[in-house]
Amino acid sequence: MPAHCQQSPVLAGSAALAALGALVLYSREPSGYGKYSGSLAAAPHLPAGAAWFLQELPSFVLPAGMLLRQASSLSGPPAMVLLGLFCAHYFQRTFVYPFLMRGRPFPVAVLFKGFVFCTGNGLLQGYYLTYCAEYPAEWYTDIRFIMGVFLFVLGMGINIHSDYVLRQLRKPGEVIYQIPQGGLFTYVSGANFLGEIIEWIGYALATWSLPALAFAFFSLCFLGLRAFHHHRFYLKIFENYPKFRKALIPFIF
Repeated sequence: MPAHCQQSPVLAGSAALAALGALVLYSREPSGYGKYSGSLAAAPHLPAGAAWFLQELPSFVLPAGMLLRQASSLSGPPAMVLLGLFCAHYFQRTFVYPFLMRGRPFPVAVLFKGFVFCTGNGLLQGYYLTYCAEYPAEWYTDIRFIMGVFLFVLGMGINIHSDYVLRQLRKPGEVIYQIPQGGLFTYVSGANFLGEIIEWIGYALATWSLPALAFAFFSLCFLGLRAFHHHRFYLKIFENYPKFRKALIPFIF
């Protein structure tokens, strides 16, 4: 561990992420945005795209700032390549996805919570890879790196394609629900969530780090719960919903 690495914040941040994931599961309730924003209907809202941009922004800006301070950048140490992958995900989620989405207005209270989370996680992942991570020169050929990057790219592709499928179900300004078809939606109701979970599992494998593992666990809890509720919602409102389709894991759950 490099001398300039402070281990206590890394351990505390990782523990907090894991605990937050467990708390989400314990609550059994999805975060109050989208179709689950009923209890916050009277609260202040922002347009979905603007809210998502603001919420995700720290997860890109903070790690990207740390990345830019490294002279070697993406052509250098494995840690910087891995941080570049993290930034690539959040570039798409900050500067592309919000300007394509057609969701409901977003509660400001949920936006604030998301902003705080993205700030903390962006700092944790960026700090660890910039100041704490040590990888051998041959890490690029390590099976953990190769499989992890493969899963990360695969998951990101699934996530982006699934978001595209969902967007095609609505015209601009519409707030209606239809049965998503195609891609992994053939097998699961939460194909977009499954893609992102695969992404972060791959990231945890490629970085082989406690902060990334904690984030993958949190993502599994948060997005898995949301997929479960989406599946239950679809079964409730669509009599013709495919009976063989699962919530998150094809053929299993």
